Amino acid sequence: MSKDIISIIVPCHNEEEMVPIFHKEIAAVSEQIPDAAFELIFVNDGSKDATLAELKRLAALDERVHYLSFSRNFGKEAAMVAGLRHANGNYVAVMDADLQDPPAMLVEMVALIRIGEYDCIGTKRLDRKGEPPIRSFFARQFYHLINRISDTEIVDGARDFRLMTRQMVDAVLEMTEYNRFSKGIFSWVGFETKYLSYENQERVAGKTTWSFWSLFKYSLDGIVAFSEAPLAIAAFTGFLSFAVAILAALILTVRTLVFGNATSGWTSLIVIILGMGGLQLLCLGILGKYLGKTFMETKRRPLYILKEKDVNVPTDRREGQDND
Repeated sequence: MSKDIISIIVPCHNEEEMVPIFHKEIAAVSEQIPDAAFELIFVNDGSKDATLAELKRLAALDERVHYLSFSRNFGKEAAMVAGLRHANGNYVAVMDADLQDPPAMLVEMVALIRIGEYDCIGTKRLDRKGEPPIRSFFARQFYHLINRISDTEIVDGARDFRLMTRQMVDAVLEMTEYNRFSKGIFSWVGFETKYLSYENQERVAGKTTWSFWSLFKYSLDGIVAFSEAPLAIAAFTGFLSFAVAILAALILTVRTLVFGNATSGWTSLIVIILGMGGLQLLCLGILGKYLGKTFMETKRRPLYILKEKDVNVPTDRREGQDND
């Protein structure tokens, strides 16, 4: 009986300190699952440090290690797609290299997915201990908001760390959009998913490249990708502004007929003009965001460009493969 192949996709951006530590942890976990063969695919996402050199060193020492290296930084979403396209396993996991995704959980995740009741074993954090309070607050508000305005459920605290069956991975790869929000995509494709909870883990070494601003932009991408509510808000705001203008015109007409036309109200006039102008700019900004995303989709640019690699795309997944 052939062994299950478990492919682990690891996006890396300036992780030279973490790569050897992560490899050591995964090697220890693989010994606890002796009836499975492991495949580690590290994706170097345009790192400026010695991450690629470290990956090449590990690949020379461990035949299970493979690497893909981008021509520049294309982002974590592109790195995950590249890894999924090159994975050969019948089970595929996505993990971060910083060990905030506990590798030890893979033992339980593999045992659960082998039962056959689930297509995906995901993970979520019990809390956000160790995060700046302002970031935790806005993260909670984001999940609350997007689940109110989107038909796709995004689990609060869910991580990209998950183990999927080949069928689910193939479904994810059929989602070919350029503007990607993986948390939404994993939910949108469906399939039976079970979430395991764990306490928030801090980075073992190195520094995160996710700033508050980059997380904010990523959350906006998620809202635009999985909800049309902002467009409805823009339309409603425009209608409400028009209704208020009509009502104000009627009130001013009646007041003029009854009390005469006194030259007053310059302050209120300026406030109204600025308020209406602000609403118009807000609505134009919302429309522009959706239009910009549509524009990027129509260009049909590749999600990433590979500069180096030591693993090939499996023949059954060559459509839409990377440029290298």
